[in-house]
Amino acid sequence: SAALDGERLAGLVNNAGIAKMGPLAIQPMEDFRAHFEVNVFGLLAMTQAFVPLLGSDAARTGPPGRIVNITSVGGRLASPFLGAYTATKHAVEAMTDTLRRELVIYGIDAIAIGPGSVKTPIWDKAEQDNTEGPYAASDWAGSLKRFEEVMLSGGRTGLTPEDIAGYIEAALSDGKPKARYAPVPDKLTNWTIPTRLPKRLLDRIFWSRFGLKKT
Repeated sequence: SAALDGERLAGLVNNAGIAKMGPLAIQPMEDFRAHFEVNVFGLLAMTQAFVPLLGSDAARTGPPGRIVNITSVGGRLASPFLGAYTATKHAVEAMTDTLRRELVIYGIDAIAIGPGSVKTPIWDKAEQDNTEGPYAASDWAGSLKRFEEVMLSGGRTGLTPEDIAGYIEAALSDGKPKARYAPVPDKLTNWTIPTRLPKRLLDRIFWSRFGLKKT
């Protein structure tokens, strides 16, 4: 606060997050809660702390700042085995819209960026958990392995952090930024079509892709 010398902060980027794979039916509640503590409650705590610096403190000078929340494709598309993660990202999508509609009284904008696969180590721990953890002997073990392979492949071939940084820069600096950006590799098949398909049809695609079927 002191470093700003009475001026407003230009922007806040909320990017912290965790992701642990697991079937919701048997995922430990402490794991589920941990997702919300970091991905949702932590994000809101940071936002509340910075709103005065961004524009609600009338004593500060300069243009109001912007809030950029990093969500995910999972903020709009719920995938099997990422129920906890996608639940938090759906929450962040809703919170971003709510913040934008509430903070207009201060001129503060709120923008969501929902990337697809990104080359980050976020899935490395998840791979170990599924290979060595409690789900390895579960009824979903085979499907989880297929899902894990898809996710890890996406992590190796996805967008770079620098790609995402370009969208963050646009969200913070464009004169008329979008309310939501969707930087997704192979966007037609990974975003445009899935977000428009009937849910029951999308169910069948997931079942087929990951070998999910009634035994």
